Amino acid sequence: MILGIGTDLANIERIERTLQRFGDRFRNRVFTETEQRKAERRADTPGTYAKRWAAKEACSKALGTGLRMGIAWKDMAVSNLHTGQPVMEVTGWAKDRLEAMTPPGFEAIIHVTLTDDHPWAQAFVLIEARPRA
Repeated sequence: MILGIGTDLANIERIERTLQRFGDRFRNRVFTETEQRKAERRADTPGTYAKRWAAKEACSKALGTGLRMGIAWKDMAVSNLHTGQPVMEVTGWAKDRLEAMTPPGFEAIIHVTLTDDHPWAQAFVLIEARPRA
């Protein structure tokens, strides 16, 4: 069963200007160390950050809150499997919210997809509940 869906569209150039203006202050407030390492290794650093920004926004929408009610940017983190597939991990308040919206006897799975076509980065998040085996 679907518990929540969310999508977001981010402007890569806006994220790039924000990185130039606020630098580490912005990076450290919004992105985990793992996300920062990934982005800084990529040729398109602003695009990588923009996709992760969009994923966090989309995840917060799928959780049914947007970025309010105590959710923090770093409570949602995007990493990649060895295949390159993006995955979303939630901690803190986002994890508490996910657990609260998951029916008893089910486990929640967060699906995330990312794409970009300069100057746009887009993310889509779907939260699924599957019966526990």
